Amino acid sequence: MIRVFVADDQALVRSGLCSLLALAPGLEVAGDAGDGAAALAALAALAQAGRPVDVLLLDVRMPGLSGLDVLRRLGGAGPRVVVLTTFPDDDVLLEALRLGAAGFLLKDATFEELVEAIEAVARGESAVRPVTLSKILPGLRASGAAAPPIPPPPATLTAREKEVLRLLAAGLSNKEIARALDNAEGTIKNHVSSILAKLGVRDRTQAVLLGIQLGLV
Repeated sequence: MIRVFVADDQALVRSGLCSLLALAPGLEVAGDAGDGAAALAALAALAQAGRPVDVLLLDVRMPGLSGLDVLRRLGGAGPRVVVLTTFPDDDVLLEALRLGAAGFLLKDATFEELVEAIEAVARGESAVRPVTLSKILPGLRASGAAAPPIPPPPATLTAREKEVLRLLAAGLSNKEIARALDNAEGTIKNHVSSILAKLGVRDRTQAVLLGIQLGLV
């Protein structure tokens, strides 16, 4: 069961999301909040009670602490985050990814797309459409080039792992990468796990970001 928390300042949107998610098999609504501060407090309380949240649906624009502020406070810890927004904004997406978001979804997405995004990030994958990612990759590369030097990863990626990482950056799923490289999907899953371990990151999105900084993508 995937435990989902909804943070959105619009009561009608928040209520609608919670009602819809309650209908999806395999998903459980762990709670909701109307602002960033309340969301952080609720997430901490749930974790302390031994009922941690798996996926946080986070509105990017909220009064007080915005969605980006919440990501900064979380610091990459806690639940995996899917950022929700009404209007596409490449700068906001760039910053959200830098701060650890694993997904980005417009509020006009279908129910099926919402559930797929939640399930994807819960599996450790990203939920950023390839077309969206391709638009912001130049900005990611530019910001990576301007970033201060970072230490090299503890282990070197193999040629195949670098190839898989480049395909991850293109937004491909394990199944699509397996088809592109003529490998079994399980083999690709093992490559992805190895990449995450070697780069010391917890998800595919962060692997791509670090890969860009290291010049691997």
